[in-house]
Amino acid sequence: MGKDVIVACDFAGRRQVFDFLDQFTDKKPYLKIGMELFYAEGPQIVRDIKARGHKIFLDLKLCDIPNTVRKSMAVLSGLDVDMTNLHAFGTADMMRAALEGLTRPDGTRPLLIAVTQLTSTTEERMKNELYIDRPLDEVVLGYAQNARAAGLDGVVCSPLEAGKVHAACGASFLTVTPGVRFAGGDVGDQARVTTPERARELGSDYIVVGRPITAAADPVAAYERCLREFVL
Repeated sequence: MGKDVIVACDFAGRRQVFDFLDQFTDKKPYLKIGMELFYAEGPQIVRDIKARGHKIFLDLKLCDIPNTVRKSMAVLSGLDVDMTNLHAFGTADMMRAALEGLTRPDGTRPLLIAVTQLTSTTEERMKNELYIDRPLDEVVLGYAQNARAAGLDGVVCSPLEAGKVHAACGASFLTVTPGVRFAGGDVGDQARVTTPERARELGSDYIVVGRPITAAADPVAAYERCLREFVL
C-alpha cells in the first residue's frame, strides 16, 4: 500500500467543505472527516463526499464498552468509508469487538486503526493528567502491539514514533500520522510535529494534514507541495 496525504476536512458544515473541494478540479484527495463535520452534518456528508470519488478516513475515535462499539461500527460499516478508528486504550476486547462489528456479511470492511496517544499530548501531560507513568514512546508501542494482536490494520501516532511502530509491529502495519506542518509553519495545538519530508524519512505511511492545506491561501498548491515532499 503506497504512501498518501490525507487532508483533514475540519470544517463546520457542508458549504465550507464543498467550497474547499471545488478548488480541486482535477484531483481527488484522500479526505479525513472528523467529529466537527460529522456531528454538524451527519452520515449524509460521508455519502455525498464519497459520491464525488474521494477516499475517506472517518475519524470518530470510538471508545466505549465492547458491545456499544461493536454495534456502532456495524452502523459505520454501511457508509462505505475506506478507514475508520477507535482509541487503543479501550482495551483489546473493545478492539476485537469493533472488528466484528465493522466486518460486513460478505467479509469486507474498511481499514481499522487505533489512536495511541494524541499528537497534542506530551509526556508531562500524560503523566500529570492521564496518570500514566511509563515513557510516552513505550506507551505508544505497547498500544500499537495490543492493536496488532487484536487484528487491527495500524495505528494513529506521531511521525516521530512511526519507525518504532514498524520495527515493533512489522512493515505492513500502518502508521497514520497527524502532527505534520511545513518547515517554519505554525504548530497550532500540536506538540509532537514534523515536516512532510521528515515524516516520509521516519516511516509514516499516511500523513494527515489540516490547516497547512485548508487554511492556505492556495489550498491546491499546498496539497501538491505535501505530495511532493511526502510521496514523490
